[in-house]
Amino acid sequence: MEYTSKDIKDIIAEIIESRQDKGGVKSLYFVGCGGSLGALYPAHIFMEQEGVSIQSALINSSEFVHSTPKGFGKNSILCLACHKGNTPETIAAAKLGREMGAAVIILTWLEESEIIQYGDYVVRYTFDASPDHLAGDIDYAGEKTICALLVAVETVNQIEGYEHYDKFYEGVGRITGIIKKARAQVADRAVAFAREYKNDNFIYTMGSGAGYGAAYMECVCIFMEMQWLNSSSIHTGEYFHGPFEVTDANRPFMIQISEGSTRELDERCLTFLKKYAKRIEVLDAKELGLSTIDASVIDYFNHSLFNNVYPIYNHELASERKHPLTTRRYMWQVEY
Repeated sequence: MEYTSKDIKDIIAEIIESRQDKGGVKSLYFVGCGGSLGALYPAHIFMEQEGVSIQSALINSSEFVHSTPKGFGKNSILCLACHKGNTPETIAAAKLGREMGAAVIILTWLEESEIIQYGDYVVRYTFDASPDHLAGDIDYAGEKTICALLVAVETVNQIEGYEHYDKFYEGVGRITGIIKKARAQVADRAVAFAREYKNDNFIYTMGSGAGYGAAYMECVCIFMEMQWLNSSSIHTGEYFHGPFEVTDANRPFMIQISEGSTRELDERCLTFLKKYAKRIEVLDAKELGLSTIDASVIDYFNHSLFNNVYPIYNHELASERKHPLTTRRYMWQVEY
């Protein structure tokens, strides 16, 4: 049976009920590769920050198969993200989850794919499939990242209780409007960014907290995979413990300034960059309108905002560099 984000509350309730006589739900694992792994990051941070008794981890699919946590099994929920349902490593992880008796939730976009046979629950998320993801007419509250967050929120709330539950759902209701306004807001800025950086061969991304996954995805999936640029995602909390030594007037940085608990980390880095670097692109969640979401839950929405603002930049950069985002030399082209 196929589900959507609106069904996740019932899915978690059914899983909890089915394990009442088997020791209950003790752990929740988020598993994926590449962009799908990055998209699960906010849910992982939510579990770290809000969960008390439920063990949780964010693990690459291949590592999960080859180094399976000892706590994983029939008292676990396995939430996997696999965009087209054909990533071999994630299929193997889903198969293992089924074999070990875990409740397997698969987040995917396509209706039919190889992976869905291993899912107890298959949740189809919304996705902007237009060229360069520029249509902007989707319900961003139904995206993969929010679906994973809902799995985390419902698990914690139904087992332990979550005091900001209603505020979180208010945020879900607002995020689509916030993202659409922010994408329009950065349009001119993205054009200038592309013209400035089109000849660079490396760009660093920076971020923190639940939004860090967006910086990771921009680095790995866009700059490295789709533009063949050297890049590294730098956690702003780690910047002053090694990475800041590469800072100079010529190296470009793209830094996320999150709203919420880790904003101070980002602002500290930005202050330093403004003093010693000259080429800085700033994405500030406050400036982009995220603050209309309640402060008690705002941390968990930074990723969705940043990740959906980046495509405006990516389209312009690919156009200026005459390097389409669909170009690959290894991925899907050779055996690996």
